[in-house]
Amino acid sequence: MIDATNQRFRRLEDPAKDFPYYNGLPVSISHRQWVLVMMTVALGFLVLALPIPWPNSAIALFAPAILMPGLPLAALAYVARGHWTAIFGKVGWREVRLMIGFALLNIVVSMGVGVVVHLITDVSSNASTAQLGNLDTAGRMAFYAKTVPQLFGEEVITLLPFLALLTWLTRSAKWSRRAAILGAWVITSVVFGLLHLPTYDWNVIQCVFVIGTARMMLTLPWIMTKNIWVSTGAHVINDWILFSLSLVGVALGVKG
Repeated sequence: MIDATNQRFRRLEDPAKDFPYYNGLPVSISHRQWVLVMMTVALGFLVLALPIPWPNSAIALFAPAILMPGLPLAALAYVARGHWTAIFGKVGWREVRLMIGFALLNIVVSMGVGVVVHLITDVSSNASTAQLGNLDTAGRMAFYAKTVPQLFGEEVITLLPFLALLTWLTRSAKWSRRAAILGAWVITSVVFGLLHLPTYDWNVIQCVFVIGTARMMLTLPWIMTKNIWVSTGAHVINDWILFSLSLVGVALGVKG
């Protein structure tokens, strides 16, 4: 068992909580079990990304967004033997403040990185955000509602691999806890960025540096609190602000 006492990022991490599973607490998950969880992570992403012919109803809108986190969480519940909720935590005013703070920090940092990347190469817009401006009020409300489980799913398919990497890097690669956290943080952020290649016209630079940097910012509250609700809340607030700014831009464009 790893002694995490002297391996903490003291100015960042909450002293009372540690990451689950990698250290055998509250339960140990083997490498083989993590492979099973990672397979469902990939499956959850494919359910959302592939053009599956869902029935033309509300199911088509919400089923992929719900299955995306649901499949990996079901696998985690299976291998963690009743301790799958270890990735969750309470939500109080402190957690809400962290959600808002990290969402705003992410917007500032991402925009700064985006400006630099734009000077280097062309950047692509998010087609789904552009489509939002063409929807009626009901369609926009449904769009916002769908993003909640979907963005939670993005947290699940990022943070479960984070924990799997943390486990492998500390147990098998024999990295220190700090080095393993940094490694898992960077690797999962880059992979998250690359998953957005189809969304941004296969622009590797934009996905790795802009989307990857945004992912790093959104993973920070997870590293701090070990509470997936906090990173999810920051992600939802971040995207809802950007969606709303896009709508304002459309409205101003129409008036102009």
